[in-house]
Amino acid sequence: MAELGALWIVRHGESTANVAATAAEASGAELIELTHRDADVPLSPTGEDQARATGRWLAGLPEARRPDVAVVSPYLRAVQTAELALAGTGIPVSRDERLRDRELGILDGLTGHGVRRRYPTEAERRSRLGKFYYRPPGGESWTDVALRLRALLGDLRRDHEGRRVLLFGHDALVFLLRYLVEGLTEPELMALTREYVIANCSVTGWSADADGRLTPDVFNDVAHLRQQGARPTREDEVHAEPV
Repeated sequence: MAELGALWIVRHGESTANVAATAAEASGAELIELTHRDADVPLSPTGEDQARATGRWLAGLPEARRPDVAVVSPYLRAVQTAELALAGTGIPVSRDERLRDRELGILDGLTGHGVRRRYPTEAERRSRLGKFYYRPPGGESWTDVALRLRALLGDLRRDHEGRRVLLFGHDALVFLLRYLVEGLTEPELMALTREYVIANCSVTGWSADADGRLTPDVFNDVAHLRQQGARPTREDEVHAEPV
């Protein structure tokens, strides 16, 4: 099977929805105060700083380590992160809707408390089915997102064999790429989601080993942000897991 030379994914910088979600959860509110639809949520000023810091880190990589191409989620917060991070690098960029965030359907914009109050049967159904297979009405399960990511990986491997590919996306995608690239089991994947919160502008990556197989390099790493003077944030993505 054709394989990439390296693969990275950067979670988008802190968004205005991240900030609103943190405030809503802290206050016990049912609804998150959102002014944009999910696809149009922009970066916060902190998120812009994080994206620029990621760009300074990318610009400082040796030529043999720099990405050859970048592929970006069409959601505004990811597009803005990529634009700021890739400015002046000359790395060619394309967008792919398969990198969009997980869609939550009727649960979109609700806090965990809001879901339990307004949709108690959905909260019970999620508890019974488990995080991996639960699909909210009008939304996606983790397995749905894995299917579109699996198709994207197949295309990347075919079109960019031996090349270094950089993705810009969302927190659920970071976990699911580990599941797909490393062949994790469902329990291993779910254990990761319980143990870690994917930081804004963190880097997760894999490099081809001597046999040409992608092996883990870094996971949820924010050292580049500290080195470049940006403040790492670890707020949960508002559209990640409200139940």
